[in-house]
Amino acid sequence: MKRLQRAVILAELADRMRKHGSWCGETHLQKAVYFLQELLKVPLEYGYILYKHGPFSFDLRDEITELRAYELFRLEPRPIPYGPSLAPTQNAEDLKTRFTKTLNDYREHLVFVAEALGNKGVADLERLATALYVTIEAKNGGNKARADRIHSLKPHVTLESALEAVKEVDEMRETAKKLVSEPA
Repeated sequence: MKRLQRAVILAELADRMRKHGSWCGETHLQKAVYFLQELLKVPLEYGYILYKHGPFSFDLRDEITELRAYELFRLEPRPIPYGPSLAPTQNAEDLKTRFTKTLNDYREHLVFVAEALGNKGVADLERLATALYVTIEAKNGGNKARADRIHSLKPHVTLESALEAVKEVDEMRETAKKLVSEPA
């Protein structure tokens, strides 16, 4: 996917996340993009590693910084204890009108992720994204094994909440199969 196409996908994702209750800080966008790319196979081509709070892409962080420099995103301050929101600008809205095919191709993917993750807090996003990461790494290992792996990687995540995250990710994977099998 080309750079401007990625930019409109990110802008549309941020808009949809915000409409579903997300304050859309960088962590929210990082995790939502991870789900778009890894679960729904949207070819955004960001490299992710398991980092402090789950899967993280330094490439995406750099791209967000560039999009801010090009005035496609702006930071909106939020009250303490929240960090700033990432909000698409009018420039991003204008750019979307030039990439309607890209947005149409991935509309259902964006809707799915925004509905599934938009109202989640940072801790929930960390658990869910780590559960997806472990599921991909484990090649669909059993629920208990994946929960144990999450807990070993993230000791602050209880085994019970890790197991809940694994089950939720499995449900998302089942729903997502329909979107992935449809041609984009």
